[in-house]
Amino acid sequence: MREPEGFREFVQRRSPALLRTAWMLTGDPAAAEDLLQTALARTWPHWDRVRHGHPEAYVRTAMVRTNASWRARFWHRERATDLTSAGHGISPRQYAVADHSGPVTDRVVLAEALAALPVRQRQAVVLRYFDDLAVREVAEIMNCSEGTVKSQTAKGLARLRETVGHDALVKEEL
Repeated sequence: MREPEGFREFVQRRSPALLRTAWMLTGDPAAAEDLLQTALARTWPHWDRVRHGHPEAYVRTAMVRTNASWRARFWHRERATDLTSAGHGISPRQYAVADHSGPVTDRVVLAEALAALPVRQRQAVVLRYFDDLAVREVAEIMNCSEGTVKSQTAKGLARLRETVGHDALVKEEL
């Protein structure tokens, strides 16, 4: 099968931003790569039709829908835990290093709080605030009403504020 015209250039140009979105949706770098790859594979057959419109929105829509179906299907997957909490007897001193993390710690806490949100709230928050999309665009991607986007965003932000606090969200410019 012949590669669609302009597809490779689109992928090279927009993959970093799309991968960031995928990571924010999944919370896992490997799953994010899989999610983006799957969305791009689903976009490939429709590229001639999609490329003249809004291809990035099409790929984001594919990512959001694929992520939602994966989370519904694989809710029972194993989750990584800290070695100390798993009871392996390794103390933090055995693998501790000097803490130079600064704002990185805030980002990790925010990412963990984001990962704990229900799928629709997470999608709304990521698309609205991390991808800076308008409510209308998010509604199209999520295939719901603008009111749903607003309510899911408000609920997601409220939950994030409960978890990480208002100051951390302002610092991270959510």
